Amino acid sequence: MAGFKLLLSQSRRLSLPHFSSSRFLSLHRSLSSSSSDSQSLPIQPVSYAPKPKDPPQPDQTLQSTPPEEGTRSTLSREDLRYVKDVPNISPISYPTRVAPLPEDRVGEARDQESEEMARESRKFQAESRAWRTPFRVAAEEEKVVIPFPMLIMPEKKNEKRPVLDLMDAIREVKGNAKANFDETVEAHVRLGIDQKRSELIVRGTMALPHGAKKEVKVAVFAEGADADDARAAGADIVGGVDLIEEIASTGKVDYDRCFSTHSFMKRLYKISKILNQHGLMPNPKQGTVTKDVTKAVKEAKQGQVKFRMDKTSIVHVGIGKVSLSEEFLRDNVGAFMNSLLLAKPAGLKKTSKYAGYVNCFHICSTMGPGFRVSIQSLSRAADHYSKVYLNA
Repeated sequence: MAGFKLLLSQSRRLSLPHFSSSRFLSLHRSLSSSSSDSQSLPIQPVSYAPKPKDPPQPDQTLQSTPPEEGTRSTLSREDLRYVKDVPNISPISYPTRVAPLPEDRVGEARDQESEEMARESRKFQAESRAWRTPFRVAAEEEKVVIPFPMLIMPEKKNEKRPVLDLMDAIREVKGNAKANFDETVEAHVRLGIDQKRSELIVRGTMALPHGAKKEVKVAVFAEGADADDARAAGADIVGGVDLIEEIASTGKVDYDRCFSTHSFMKRLYKISKILNQHGLMPNPKQGTVTKDVTKAVKEAKQGQVKFRMDKTSIVHVGIGKVSLSEEFLRDNVGAFMNSLLLAKPAGLKKTSKYAGYVNCFHICSTMGPGFRVSIQSLSRAADHYSKVYLNA
């Protein structure tokens, strides 16, 4: 709008300098559409009261200054009406600021580092005190003296018991058997065999020369002359294929020992499951598969005892009653040691007769303590048994 007014003022000054108002009015009347002549209205001047100026404020320090004259001279009279008096902007100077150099910050960095170090040291000391507290309490508890009477039992030292002779050990067992029944004298032998090696398992049977005679039912699988020898030796049941069919059909086994000849073993696989359930399957390692049927039946009738190594390489066996005499118990121990030597595995190398095979030997009663027996006395008992009972 201001530009339009400026353009209009310039056109008036340049194009129509002598153009009068009367001519302009006559031209206006000729161009108007109204035909009636109307009298011109008189123009009455109107005056307005001047606008009062605002009183200057006391806090206003800056005073308006007229614009530069060079700028005003270039403007016309009409243009000056639209130009406001704007105060000149005087430059304001501020104090210069200089960035601090690294040398100026050395002192501040040292102060910050010292504060951080002090904070870390306090934290470390607090943690160390927290860790030392339980140890300090434990140390104080250890220093506490228990008043009399002391409730802590003194430690018992494992004193090694002396190794006794066989006869002395038998006397100790008989003296410590205080139960109200006839206790059994037991022998426990620890062998020097690795239990993981299944081919070195020790098992066998023995006939005790003295002891309570128990009636044993013996069955023999044989035919022909071997069957006649078994009957003559006192076997309770003797049979061949007919006995196998009977056991397979009924599944009943009513005897204590079972023997077989080598030629008859192939036929026993038909009833092997039934015999294994009762522990009666003939086995060459146990001496139940034999050629001399007469001897096997007579030994079984005398009361043979089975023994077998357990998972801890220990053999447990009963060798008589406490009521037997010391000499009878010695003979039974000799019979057991003789059978144990006969059952020694062939794959056990780097061992002598006893060393490396029999590590230790203990005897005890059913309810009494155990006593260790020397290997030398066991060897003498085995030699005495072989001379008196085997070579007689």
